[in-house]
Amino acid sequence: MSKENRLRADLHQVLRAALQAVEPGECVRRVLRRTSQGLEVAGQPHPLPPGRLWVVGFGKASARMAAAVEAELAELISGGLVVTADGYRAETRRVEVVEAGHPVPDARGQEAASRIVDLLSQAEEGDLVIVLISGGGSALLTSPAPGISLPDLMVTTQLLLKSGATIRELNTVRKHLSQVKGGQLARLAAPAQVFSLILSDVPGDPLDVIASGPTVPDPTTFQEAVEVLRRRGLWGAVPDMVRQRLEAGVKGLVPETPKPGDPLFQRVKNVVVGSGTTAALAACRRGEELGYRTLLLTTTLEGEAREVGRVFASLARELAASGRPLPPPALIVAAGETTVTVRGEGKGGRNQEFSLAAALGIQGLEGVVICGLGTDGRDGPTDAAGGVVDGSTVAHIQAAGLDPHKALAENDSYPALKAAGDLLVTGPTGTNVADLYLVMAGKEAR
Repeated sequence: MSKENRLRADLHQVLRAALQAVEPGECVRRVLRRTSQGLEVAGQPHPLPPGRLWVVGFGKASARMAAAVEAELAELISGGLVVTADGYRAETRRVEVVEAGHPVPDARGQEAASRIVDLLSQAEEGDLVIVLISGGGSALLTSPAPGISLPDLMVTTQLLLKSGATIRELNTVRKHLSQVKGGQLARLAAPAQVFSLILSDVPGDPLDVIASGPTVPDPTTFQEAVEVLRRRGLWGAVPDMVRQRLEAGVKGLVPETPKPGDPLFQRVKNVVVGSGTTAALAACRRGEELGYRTLLLTTTLEGEAREVGRVFASLARELAASGRPLPPPALIVAAGETTVTVRGEGKGGRNQEFSLAAALGIQGLEGVVICGLGTDGRDGPTDAAGGVVDGSTVAHIQAAGLDPHKALAENDSYPALKAAGDLLVTGPTGTNVADLYLVMAGKEAR
């Protein structure tokens, strides 16, 4: 077995350990259990609700999270509904699971959101609502504000995604075009008590950003939403009704989302059950078990995907040349979420673009591999989760008659990595936390 193949085999073990650590059911089981006195949530005891118990959720992991809640509390559940992305369904009995479009919202998500709103309107004093939130929830829970249509939301989302907007910027706009985001779902559930179990896909785990913060106070404003669109050069491109609503909000003609200090949130408990940090730490542990010196570089990685790929290529070169920041065999891990400013008409995703840029930076280098992984198993509008590249990747792309520099320039990383045999394809994993980025160097790196 070649040096690179041995590294790849170890890398896949590391990735499996990372994904297992953020398996949604496992994450829920770590924080929610039934006791003889009632419930225990994140180590804190809570009495059973005197009224009914409802379960609602949204996000790519919400179905598996619901299955875990059912396993613990089955006969207590009065009813529920979760909406997940296509391909992420799980078997449940008391909680209905529906699928909808992601990352661009669709009519199925709008219908599911309407049903969740109707269900929460039944919640009363003494009831408990368990809300299951995970990455993808912003698109999957689609309830347009008055005057905003589903096509308005779809166009606005697509424009922001292509502009390279960060998830914080994207969700700042989404909150102010919605009836449920930015703390408004908690308002709908009042006066019931709310426990939100959150699987975070956002670097740093900011609760107001994950799935657009439906059960937490919203510190952003209509003015900030306008500034996002202007900063990204989209103010004149978004639909007229979007501009009109945001302008009305700035003038105070439309109520703001609930803000920090609102007594509404005294009835709400938000718990992060897993995140990119959870996955990154598990990757490091598995790397150490396999004999690698490990370094968790950051869990808040952001930036343009191709630029981050070049940085990771420089890390690989430094490992091979000097043994810094730690001598091989070495594993460097980061978690976060990059962005892509779309300039071409190609096919790919942020982790594939990261991987292709990294491959160009380590061309000819032996004994190292670099990986970018979308933990949900989908990277952009493709069937790949990302890519695994080494010093031979560029040569393989060129041998297939493709130009890797041109592919990167045209956002066409998918066919380039496919030609090299370096696409990482996992299928839907059922979970969704931050992306993972890894550099692995063997003893023979040079």
